[in-house]
Parts: sequence; structure tokens; C-alpha cells
Amino acid sequence: MGDYEVIVFTGGCYSASTFNKVYIKLVGTDGASERTHLWSCVPSFYRGAVSHFIVSCQKSLGQLVLIELDKERHTLSPNKAWFPAKVHVTSPEGESYLFPVYQWISDSNTHYFREGAARTLIEDKHRLLGQYSREKELVQRQKVYSWDKQGIAHFKADSLLLLPYDIRFSLTKTAEMIYTGATGLGKLGLMGLLQCNKFTCLEDIYNLLNVHKTQVSEYVYKNWKKDAFFGYQFLNGTNPMLIERCKALPENFPVSDKMVFSNSQHHLEDEIEKGHIFLCDYKLLDGVEPNIISGKQQYLTAPLVLLWKNDEDELVPVAIQLKQNPGEDNPIFYPSDSEYDWLMAKTFVRSANFNLYELDAHLLRTHLLAEIFAVSLLRNIPMVHPLYKLLIPHTRFTLNINFLARKRLISKGGSFDKFTSSGAEGALTILKRSLPSVTYSSLCIPDDITERGLTHVPNFYYRDDGLRLWEIIHRFVSSILTFYYKDDADVQHDTELQNWIKEIFEHGFNSIESTGIPQKFTTVAETVKFVTMVIFTCSAQHSAVNAGQYDFGGWMPNSPTTLDLPPPTKKGTTSEQTMLEAFPSVGTTVHAMASIWLLSMQSFDTVLLGQYPEKHFTERFPVLKIKEFQEELRKLSEDIKSRNSGLDLPYTYLDPDVVENSVSI
Repeated sequence: MGDYEVIVFTGGCYSASTFNKVYIKLVGTDGASERTHLWSCVPSFYRGAVSHFIVSCQKSLGQLVLIELDKERHTLSPNKAWFPAKVHVTSPEGESYLFPVYQWISDSNTHYFREGAARTLIEDKHRLLGQYSREKELVQRQKVYSWDKQGIAHFKADSLLLLPYDIRFSLTKTAEMIYTGATGLGKLGLMGLLQCNKFTCLEDIYNLLNVHKTQVSEYVYKNWKKDAFFGYQFLNGTNPMLIERCKALPENFPVSDKMVFSNSQHHLEDEIEKGHIFLCDYKLLDGVEPNIISGKQQYLTAPLVLLWKNDEDELVPVAIQLKQNPGEDNPIFYPSDSEYDWLMAKTFVRSANFNLYELDAHLLRTHLLAEIFAVSLLRNIPMVHPLYKLLIPHTRFTLNINFLARKRLISKGGSFDKFTSSGAEGALTILKRSLPSVTYSSLCIPDDITERGLTHVPNFYYRDDGLRLWEIIHRFVSSILTFYYKDDADVQHDTELQNWIKEIFEHGFNSIESTGIPQKFTTVAETVKFVTMVIFTCSAQHSAVNAGQYDFGGWMPNSPTTLDLPPPTKKGTTSEQTMLEAFPSVGTTVHAMASIWLLSMQSFDTVLLGQYPEKHFTERFPVLKIKEFQEELRKLSEDIKSRNSGLDLPYTYLDPDVVENSVSI
């Protein structure tokens, strides 16, 4: 007979405790223990508990491969979900085994957890036991996580209360979001009550900004009219994904060389040749039916914007056309026009930018893609797999926040219906139009920067910080995956890995081959690049397009979510009063400000990139690589802070000190 010492660690999160009966079964290469009730005379499975038990066996079980955990309620106690963090087992021979769990157990089913060493399917030494546990685990998960093919593919869920425990917000985060949302709307709403329906002066809008003010939002307020700041935002604002080098003027943008450089020695054709001219084209918005808010028609344009890198290395707008088709009622605006003609043109661009970037660069390219990656991971990759251990931290809370987005943000009657010119129906139109443009290269920042011709643009901090972050993540992913995949054949024969990428291609990209998304992996290098893209998208890219929402949109005139007047059809018809009439109403502005304040707040329980409170990897090598990864991130953070100290407007959104591990807000 041999006694196995079993130590159960209950997680420290709120409500992790259970008073249900907990059972364990130890499974080894030479046999299995009986299903054993982990009983103690004192409560054992409360929050943060470390509980010791003995499991006795008639003979040695050999090398332990897995444990089976299940629980059942006492007669007088409710069925309470339990969050075990890990289980440590010491054999009679003195061998130690660690079993990472980090999952909620809410039912009475048997749950299988492998010993901590990461193993791909093809290198699983315990072939029969390993295959059995892997299949059992995935069968259970595929019942819980299924695809909803209506609209853009996503996780199928009917109710917030029915979401699996493992993907729900923590109680801390839930309470924080409710409080932040209520207080934010309450304070702004109170200010809004002091105003009439429309703003009568810019000072009224500034009074709202004072309720929630940041260093950047104050800078925006002081500089929003300046051409250099207008251009700066295409590089380092909320949407650095649209601008590209202009190699030739579009046929539908008949810009006059004399009007662009009327008082200069420069010529448009020469500046294009030098790579100094850039284009932002909002063609995806063309023909989108604008929203109606409180019975009033809203307006949304599809502008073309031409920008020039001037001799001071500033990026400034030199021509704006507010609609796609040129004509007498669609003038091209230039900086030489009257102050308010030019300012109104820029305002329509900023409003179009809000509607496009929120749905394309933000919702689609980070939130929805992160969900595709996460659902496929949960359906196809068992916990023992190194890919699961590598990627599961980057799925935290994503399915929950996306469920809320579908129900409360882009749904009929949701937030987009209440304060944006695209509205709910327009939002779906924009999402569907945007999906074919989500190519593999556009998701990989080194390829994307090259393709858009932005390699040498000065003062492009999104590019500079993003490329360094990509390289750091790529080195980390490469070190981990090449440790487990010794050659390309290992990748090709790993059916779990292949099923993961297959479902991403089929459900996330509708099997459209032109996107360049791989349908299968044939080399280790391909796998490393794709996994790097997944981590970058879920962490850095989301931070880049999310964290600055209130910074750049808190001062509403810089980023109107909608406009109450149509675009001007001739020059010389605008004034400050016209602009105030075009701005959204006080109520619409209040709702928008409260929403973007909430969505750009960093949560109290944020887990930053490189932090791993849940220890899924247990082997020495990956643990060492995690430490090296963290050190590289720390060094990058120091460099960014050092650079920012010399800038009038610091760029912080890709500082590892603010980049969250996952899409969770």
C-alpha cells in the first residue's frame, strides 16, 4: 500500500469557494486510484485555501499522468461552482507532480487535468491515456463552445447568465463596470441637464470635458483646430490603420496642384514621387444609410483626405473631398479656404473616422478576431497542449465583453443606435464591408507598415513601438514553439493544431482564400508567425485602438460620433454657428462621452502583457523564457517612457505598462 499526498489549491478570486463534496482520482502509467472523497473535519475549499489530503492505493500507480476531479452537493448545501487553481501530488516514492487547473467546476461531471508538462498530441508519451483524456476534454468543450453562423461568426450564447463560468467577468470587474458606467453617465448627465438641447458655444462642451479630463484630452482641446494635430492623429491617434502612401491620385479625387501648393515651390507630382503624399480613403462608408436619433436625421460622409509631409516633418492635410463622387455639389476643400469651411471639412472627416475605426479597426479587427481565435482554441486545443498554455491568457474575458457588445453596443436600440451616425443597421453594413479587407498581412504589423508605404514616416510612434513589441512577442513565441516542435513534420502531423487553424479560416474568414489567412500549417515558422499575430492582436493592437478613445474623443469637436447637418455643398456657407448646429445634441454627446470613458478605462483587475498569475507552464525552459519575455517588455517600457519625456504629447498606448493581455473591455 502507498499513500499519495494531495495538496489542493483553491483560487483566490472572489466566490472561488465551495462546500460541495470534492472527489479525486489519480491515474498513472501502472494503474489508477479509487475515486476518493477529499474529506476534512474543517472546511477545505474556501477562497485561497491550501488543503492537504491523503489518497491511499493498494499499489504504486507508476508515473502519474492525470487526475480526475468532480464534485457533488451536500444534501443541505447548494450546487456551488468551485475554482481550483492547481493540485500538487507527491507519490510514496517522493516524486512530485503538479497539475494546473485554473478552471471553474460548476457541474457534477468528471473533469480531466493532465500533469503540468506541455505536450503536443504527437509527442504525448502516454499515448493511450493521453489520447483518452484529450478527446474527453475536447468533447466536453465542444458541447459548451459552438459557433453561431448568423452574421459574422462568433460564440453561440443565448444569455449572459448562461455564459460558462470560465469566460465570465470576475465579480470585481462586473461591479467596477457597473459603477464606472453609472457614475460616468450620472455626472455627465447632470451637466447635460444644465444645457439646452444644442450647444450654444464651445464653452458648453468644455464644461462637459471638465467632468472627466485627462492630460491628452486637455491637449486635444487646445490643439484640435491645428492642421498638424489633425494629421498627427492618423499616425498616433485611435486609428493608425487607414493612412497609406499615395502613389497616384485616385481618379475620383481630382485635386488641383495649384490649390495644394499655391504659395509654395513644391509640386504635387514631385512630392508624390518623393513619398511625401499620403491618402486616407473612407470608401467603406460610401452609401451607408445614416442613422436617425430622437427623430432627427443624422449625416455620415465617405471622405478622401490628402496629406503632405512638410519640410518640418509634420503631416498636414492639403485637400479634403467629403463624398466619393466628384461634382459641383461636392467641392474639394483646401487649407486656403475660409477658416470655418476648412474646419467643417476636417470635422466631417473626424466624424467619419470615429464611425469607421470603431467598427473596423476596433470591433472587427481586435474584438471579433480575438473571439474567433479564442473559440477555436477552446474547441480544438486541450489544456496540456503548449498552444493552449501559451494562448489561454490572451482570451481572458473576451467572450464576455463581446457578448455584451452584441447585446448592448451594436444591437437595435444599443449604444451605437443612440449616439452614432452609422447606427445599428449601418454598423452591420460597415462590418460586412470591412471583413474582406481583413487580410493576413494587414494583421501583421511588419507587413502592414511595408504594404502601406509607411516605413520612413517621421514621428510614427504606433509603428515604432508596435514593431518592437511584435519582435519581442515573436522571439518569445518562437522560443516556446520550437521547444515543442522539433521540425516541420511535427507541425504537419499535429491534428489538434491543424484543426485550430482550420476552424479559424472557415469560421473567421468564411473560407476566403484571398485574405491570405492560412488554412493549415506546414512549417514551424508559419506557426510562430501566426501565433505572434494572435497575441499581438489580442494585446498590443487592441490597446492601440482602444485605450485612447476618451483621450481623443472626450473633447467632442475632435471626434463627433455623429453630425446633425449634411456636408456643405458649396464654399463660403459655414460659420462657428453652423458648426455648433452640426455638432450632435447635448444628450447624444453625454451618452457618447460616458460610453467611451467606460470603454477606455483600465480595469482594477487588469492583467498586463507578460503577466501570468495562472501558472500553466511548469517546465523549467518555458518558465525561463517567460522571465526573459518579461525583461524585454520592461526594457521596452523604459525606452518608451524615456522617449515620451521629451514629447509635448506622449504616446503611451503600446507601453507594456498599459497593454492588457487580452481583449477584455
